[in-house]
Amino acid sequence: MLTLMTMAALAMAQDGLNVGDAVPAFEAPDDAGKAWKSADHVGKKIVVVYFYPASFTGGCTKQACAFRDDQKALEEKGVEVVGVSGDAVKTQELFKKEHGLTFALLADEKGDVAKAFGMTPKAGGKAKVKQGGKDAEFERAITTARWTFIVGKDGKVVYKNTKVNAAEDSKAVLKALSELK
Repeated sequence: MLTLMTMAALAMAQDGLNVGDAVPAFEAPDDAGKAWKSADHVGKKIVVVYFYPASFTGGCTKQACAFRDDQKALEEKGVEVVGVSGDAVKTQELFKKEHGLTFALLADEKGDVAKAFGMTPKAGGKAKVKQGGKDAEFERAITTARWTFIVGKDGKVVYKNTKVNAAEDSKAVLKALSELK
């Protein structure tokens, strides 16, 4: 027989965090290899946490560049953006540099951050991409779905999107933020 706790855990595994849920504390290395701790950011600003499958791939590049391009509008709303994937720190560093990204990218190689948000990471893989105008291959430990969350200053999810249009994600976030106020 399933207990209420087990049923809640199963629901979480299927749906992830939902609007109104408190975001658990999490930590992962950023694109510079430094520990990025949610406790240092959540509660101080609104935090957009977006998960993406793999750096340097088409959709993920469009998504990251759109957040970069909308950075000023997001900052005016008191928002900090952080991207999360299963890519290694070095890959995140190169991706950030290649596209002039202005926000932290977390290397969630074990999938711990993804799991904290209720996602089920899948096996990683290799991506053959152009980096610096040359062919390159990057290997990532895990792959996640493309989900986006907005975490309010109170540490609770105020927006969740599991059907993200990569190129339009930052616009969807800006729209959601304007509707929240």
